[in-house]
Amino acid sequence: MLVTGNDILVPARAGKYGVGSFNTNNMEITQAIIHTAERLRSPVMVQMSEGAIKYGGQDLANIVIDLATRATVPVALHLDHGSSYESALRAIRMGFTSVMIDASHHGFEDNVRETRRVVEAAHAMGISVEAELGRLGGIEEHIVVDEKDAFLTDPEEAVQFIEQTGTDYLAIAIGTSHGAYKGKGRPFIDQARIQKIGELTSIPLVAHGSSGVPADIILRFRESGGEIGEAAGIADEDLQLACQHGIAKVNVDTDLRLAMTVGVREVLKASPKEFDPRKLFGPAREVMSTIVEHKLGVLGSVGKA
Repeated sequence: MLVTGNDILVPARAGKYGVGSFNTNNMEITQAIIHTAERLRSPVMVQMSEGAIKYGGQDLANIVIDLATRATVPVALHLDHGSSYESALRAIRMGFTSVMIDASHHGFEDNVRETRRVVEAAHAMGISVEAELGRLGGIEEHIVVDEKDAFLTDPEEAVQFIEQTGTDYLAIAIGTSHGAYKGKGRPFIDQARIQKIGELTSIPLVAHGSSGVPADIILRFRESGGEIGEAAGIADEDLQLACQHGIAKVNVDTDLRLAMTVGVREVLKASPKEFDPRKLFGPAREVMSTIVEHKLGVLGSVGKA
């Protein structure tokens, strides 16, 4: 069933579990997300970035909406990193049930003003809103933040921001980062900061840049001919602990990109003459399904739908 973000995330925050919010760019990714969530009886969010909208447009949104509408578990279609008021309104017109306005690169007052504009418009349409306070490092499409420009979310500012904007859920900077390169070894996640913000607020909190970048997927990527540096991801245990203190929405993109590429590469390596797209993307869909299944299990949302 197609629902709003609040319909999924408010129960998650109350129940101290997380919900995976997975980025999609095509039909196979969407199927891997929604079909796996349905099999595991888990709520799930499917998100499209502005890049995905540019690539797939209304056609891709319609695929998500159709699969979500026919699913027997709650599914929300979310705009990831909406860059403007106009972008958020466009997504709402396309049928999105949740939108993000990311004005975190502005100062506090400007962030509040831009977020409040989107909240007023979206709420009038019954749509939930995510905003961001603090800045994550890393690279995600048009979002490029050098580590020196990243800063973690201040708990007191988070309280003020929520009160002044009315946002439904808030993405906080806690040590995660976009992309496959989150540092060497195990990235540091500021659990004390999450706990403090969770104690001071009651709305669902969001962790961006939360791909695990599994070692086995990286190994398969390399063995099938891919080239990648010393990639590292967020530990499962860190996400589980974060969900106990208010994180309810956990964003995952890189893991699915890697998994899909592994699926395609392995087929082409084993069968260089293969050119049937079904035999390329079918196995890729299966690899992505294993990633989704693992993440839903880690976040504790299995059986919650």
